[in-house]
Amino acid sequence: MTTSQKHRDFVAEPMGEKPVGSLAGIGEVLGKKLEERGFDKAYVVLGQFLVLKKDEDLFRERLKDTCGANAKQSRDCLGCLREWCDAFL
Repeated sequence: MTTSQKHRDFVAEPMGEKPVGSLAGIGEVLGKKLEERGFDKAYVVLGQFLVLKKDEDLFRERLKDTCGANAKQSRDCLGCLREWCDAFL
């Protein structure tokens, strides 16, 4: 699987206060929808992933329900968070 530059940039360093739009798969439209629902930072989305015990199917379904992410967008976001967790947790 090839990854985007956005993905590589995200997983290259600690998350800190990165905005939700810095996650791979999350563009301006999905980022705004997530922010409106309280997911304003990447770490809030990571928290949801961890609360779901890193269950990939549940996370992707939750992302779809929360902001309307399609299969590719949710897969990219999931891959980004999974790789970040492997590197930093």
